[in-house]
Amino acid sequence: MTTPSSAVERSRAAWLPGVAAAAGAAVVAWLLHLAIPAVPVLTASVLLGIVVAQIRPARRWLDGVLAPGLALSARRLLRIGVVLLGLRLSLVDVASLGGVTIAAIVGILVSTFAVTWALGRWARLPGDQPLLLAAGFSICGASAIGAMSAVTRDRGKDAATPVALVTLCGTAAIVVLPVVGRAVGLTDVEFGAWTGASVHDVGQVVATAQTAGATALAIAVVVKLTRVVMLAPVVAITSAVVRRGGGDAGSRPPLVPLFVLGFLAAVVVRTLVDLPESVVTGADTVQTALLALALVGLGTGVRLERLARTGGRAVLIGLGSWLFIAVLSLVVVRMLPLGA
Repeated sequence: MTTPSSAVERSRAAWLPGVAAAAGAAVVAWLLHLAIPAVPVLTASVLLGIVVAQIRPARRWLDGVLAPGLALSARRLLRIGVVLLGLRLSLVDVASLGGVTIAAIVGILVSTFAVTWALGRWARLPGDQPLLLAAGFSICGASAIGAMSAVTRDRGKDAATPVALVTLCGTAAIVVLPVVGRAVGLTDVEFGAWTGASVHDVGQVVATAQTAGATALAIAVVVKLTRVVMLAPVVAITSAVVRRGGGDAGSRPPLVPLFVLGFLAAVVVRTLVDLPESVVTGADTVQTALLALALVGLGTGVRLERLARTGGRAVLIGLGSWLFIAVLSLVVVRMLPLGA
């Protein structure tokens, strides 16, 4: 007779190798970040996962003994990381931007989401790829893709290609945006706002904005985290739409996923409670570590030869979405009375 404790032990034995492998890759990503500070830890993590997945002998392990732990990292650990991401957000900081700027940020996000989703549908991308690309490019990169995939019908099967595209475009932004910003004569405040409004992952925003100094970095982080706030309502709305679409009751996501409630609770705590800096710093470190493991897991699901054969349309949509949000954000930033 199988006891509950023995079942737990077997489950732990199944996922432990994959989680350990993801942790090892995350440590390598962290060391790479220390050696090259311009490369964010999370970007390095997903890129390492993608690189390892292209090594054919390694796929026997990735698709075999490591698969349960990598799947757990890409889903459960990612959700915990998203919850802790809420501790970065103070609604007081968001409110300090002013109503006009907040409205502009939301308008950019909604426009990018709608255009990317519509283009993905028009290009007949498979499954939930249009939705996941829209979330990734408009909100917060791979974290948004992972959160959104948790409430879609396929439970993440279509996430690998959007994660690869949003990572590659976000990495390119670290190089491209500073060059363009200098060419068009953006002030530090304008460049920070542009970076926060257009770059996907928080780490990529930091890496890009810091090239223009502390002022640009400060405004970029606040603008970016204002976009992150939108993750909760967008995921909740998607979950409601999926439920309305029918299917077996047991397969439907909850109306408001538990991790979204946790994210909102973390935002409220950070806004109302004066947390010690050590607590905020510790939570940020744990959140980064969990998301690094998750992005390694997501990266290992990318097969570039498959992307080359069937993902040409997705690549075009991803590049188009990146160009759209960059140009729209630049136009809006030049129109706003920033720094006045």
